[in-house]
Amino acid sequence: MSDAARGRPAVRAVIFDLDGVIVDSFDVMRRAFQTAYAEVLGDGPAPFEEYSRHLGRYFPDIMRIMGLPPEIEEPFVRESYRLAGEVTVFEGVGPLLAGLRRRGLRLAVATGKSGPRARSLLAVLGIAGYFEHVIGSDEVARPKPAPDIVERALGLLGARPDEAVMVGDAVTDLRSARAAGVGAIAALWGESDPAPLLAERPDAVLRSPADLLGLLTPPRPPVRT
Repeated sequence: MSDAARGRPAVRAVIFDLDGVIVDSFDVMRRAFQTAYAEVLGDGPAPFEEYSRHLGRYFPDIMRIMGLPPEIEEPFVRESYRLAGEVTVFEGVGPLLAGLRRRGLRLAVATGKSGPRARSLLAVLGIAGYFEHVIGSDEVARPKPAPDIVERALGLLGARPDEAVMVGDAVTDLRSARAAGVGAIAALWGESDPAPLLAERPDAVLRSPADLLGLLTPPRPPVRT
């Protein structure tokens, strides 16, 4: 992220959001929400478009914002577990994570999901081993856009805010990053509308996972004379 130009130390830690950044779960999320809505509220179209505008937040918070009953969470979580095998890892994410680890960067996930569900999904997809820590919104006092989950990740990774970046696809991710003092990076390869993300004036914008490797280019060794 042009650390030298910004006068920042080299990035040592990268904190990722999960859905829409690491995994493509949009269709599974839609189906789980529709099923849960029908079970709790009966017939009628599930307002998934409105739900999707709040992605990045903790599910109970979304229900509260939308004025929907909290009982929707239980069937939504059940269906999410049942359909987990249909979630896919975004193309290019595997090589990105491997490349970051080869460079010695420390990686964590800070997600709007619950911690157990996030860790289970990453294990099902076979990529849990890339991350030293996976933190869910149920494991901090205040979920995104509060800084708590990013600060928790920093503490576990042993990194200062100026040594870390957060990669997310939601406004809540960027605001949580900024509140914690870390670099806020917008990921645009998922389903998110880019306009609200760009309006947040992120520190960097990524259009593919590979862009992050270029952004975090290791510093060149000094030239010997």
